[in-house]
Amino acid sequence: MSHTKLVNNMKNIIITGGAGFIGSHVVRLFVNKYPEYNIINLDKLTYAGNLANLKDIEDKENYTFVKGDICDFEMVLELMKKHKVDGIIHLAAESHVDRSIKDPFTFARTNVMGTLSLLQAAKIYWESLPEKYEGKRFYHISTDEVYGALELTNPEGIESPFTTKASSAHHHAYGTEFFLETTKYNPHSPYSAAKASSDHFVRAFHDTYGMPTIVTNCSNNYGPYQFPEKLIPLFINNIRHRKPLPVYGEGLNVRDWLYVEDHARAIDLIFHKGKVADTYNIGGFNEWKNIDIIHVLINTVDRLLGRKEGEDLNLITHVTDRMGHDMRYAIDSRKLQKELGWEPSLQFEEGIEKTVRWYLDNQEWMDNVTSGDYQNYYESMYKNR
Repeated sequence: MSHTKLVNNMKNIIITGGAGFIGSHVVRLFVNKYPEYNIINLDKLTYAGNLANLKDIEDKENYTFVKGDICDFEMVLELMKKHKVDGIIHLAAESHVDRSIKDPFTFARTNVMGTLSLLQAAKIYWESLPEKYEGKRFYHISTDEVYGALELTNPEGIESPFTTKASSAHHHAYGTEFFLETTKYNPHSPYSAAKASSDHFVRAFHDTYGMPTIVTNCSNNYGPYQFPEKLIPLFINNIRHRKPLPVYGEGLNVRDWLYVEDHARAIDLIFHKGKVADTYNIGGFNEWKNIDIIHVLINTVDRLLGRKEGEDLNLITHVTDRMGHDMRYAIDSRKLQKELGWEPSLQFEEGIEKTVRWYLDNQEWMDNVTSGDYQNYYESMYKNR
């Protein structure tokens, strides 16, 4: 089977945050799809990093795990030299808005200074090579939240202007505006402010030093292996155990949802074929109000557990809205569709069915995560190697 080849045969790649939710899907895809690449997974293993997410590939010859902090500049530089790194796919980040409101310093340190540490290490190492930046790539994964919020101008939803194979079942837009690659940055939370700052540093390293960078901004992801502080896995688990489902305000906030494996496919495509110094928005063409998603989750979990569909609707509990809660995010990812031929592969109903089934079938994974036992996995797997 032929694989897309990188310019100059680039194949020693660091993926930061590869034990996290999105990162583990990207690592798995690259390790399995490109056996001739060497994939180095650099992860600090904070609460959101879970090596059990990668059990199925941890013994592959082309995979190396390194426990380390991206803010440790000397370590990153040594790692780049040791593995002769040609490419960096940078996913490591603090990403939970509620945590950023309580602890903005950690978000600034990891998301801004960590990104700067990676950029500077890459610059120093690549500039020391005879070919310098030729055939190199620094790919930075960001979020749609850097753009701020869109107005909810169609509260009941109207037919979406976008059509893809995956969007035919649920096809609504809750406003007339969408985030474009050219949308002005306007972050509202400490999380999105830190990501916006890191995006600026990445672009500045291209403009100042000529580093071959790419930035992508993606909408909300869902799917297997997501840490259960996020809405979908948290609510699946709570419905299963009949615990309350805390909904911010009236649950009318709108998000654009993308199945995580579709995001990983987009990252693969953009890393190999995206234009240097360009930006691509990645979205699901798939807007949902929080309250509607929660109804879908309740119906799906109840049905799969053999309960009467909707019998757990009484678990919904409205709580005080989050500070600075953005009303609507919606991405226009037609540039990526047009230039590189990517589009989501799953309709949301299909993706949610797969996702709910995965969490219900992997209760041991969920128990490990919710009890904190997963944090011992590194000790048992890697300490004596």
